Amino acid sequence: MLYTYSRANNTEPEETVHKKLSPYLFDCSGLHNLVVREENSPINELSKLIIGSKPIDGGHYIFTDEEREWFLKEEPEALSLLRPFIGTREFLQGKKRWILALHATSPSLLAKLPKVRKRIAAVRDYRKASKSRPTQKLAETPTLYHVNVIPKDLFLVIPEVNSERREYVPIGWLEPPIIPSNLVRVLENATLIDFALLTSAMHMTWLRYIGGRLGNSYRYSIGLIYNTFPTPPKDADISKLGPLAQSILEARNAHPNVTLADLYDPDLMPPNLRRAHKTLDLAVDRLYRRAGFTSEHERIEHLFTLYEKMRLPLEGKMKSRKRRKKQGKQDKT
Repeated sequence: MLYTYSRANNTEPEETVHKKLSPYLFDCSGLHNLVVREENSPINELSKLIIGSKPIDGGHYIFTDEEREWFLKEEPEALSLLRPFIGTREFLQGKKRWILALHATSPSLLAKLPKVRKRIAAVRDYRKASKSRPTQKLAETPTLYHVNVIPKDLFLVIPEVNSERREYVPIGWLEPPIIPSNLVRVLENATLIDFALLTSAMHMTWLRYIGGRLGNSYRYSIGLIYNTFPTPPKDADISKLGPLAQSILEARNAHPNVTLADLYDPDLMPPNLRRAHKTLDLAVDRLYRRAGFTSEHERIEHLFTLYEKMRLPLEGKMKSRKRRKKQGKQDKT
């Protein structure tokens, strides 16, 4: 017996009976794979999703608005080297941070900037003092970050941590000169179709059931969530999703100067934005199943069936490799 509480009504649980439950608390009768495996690359034909830039700088390259203003008063020639640095908090709440981006800066210019050079030296010393050998190695290239993601065109971002209260993870596009931090996930060359699938109720269901938690928030994992998300069948007509995704963006734009955190607060979400999402949800649902879905339980059970189909070819390849490896050892003996 399973009691499921609706997100809309926590007082009336839905009572269901199942022969076999998965660790995620949905019916898994007839399924072989009961746990989603983390993958190093997408197994769903989606483009590669990556983390943003990770400086490992001891904070010497990162500035608040006030720190940036003070720094530029002393070294105004560094203006072009300070770029917006956006993580989850900045993206959702409209906060500001800045970071020194020295990747393509010529040594001749850096030689004329004593305050910047002082920061470079501080980063080098910070990395040298680390107990981690890889971090110590990074001291040899102090003008670079540990992870260097410097987009040249529009890019889609997914916040790493999101409140469980939100029905949808607020995702969206940013553009240069912004540098994304490692606290957001980055999809370069993303399309409206990508946006539509990733903001849909189907994807949100996958996140809620399969994803990990950080306190009371959902943590968006590339290997566990994005790389394993079962996409619609190959013969599905996904072209219709583009205009629906655009409608969501236009609904957001109708509320200028409102943060994404407020737009996606379940108590504050504007009706036009909610309608745009629900219209997209219905269209995405029907790509997976013509009749659509009436609950998250129906969605996750269907998605897990698709996941099982995605995993079968991979497991076959893994078994073949094991057999070849075993045969190789036998041949040597």
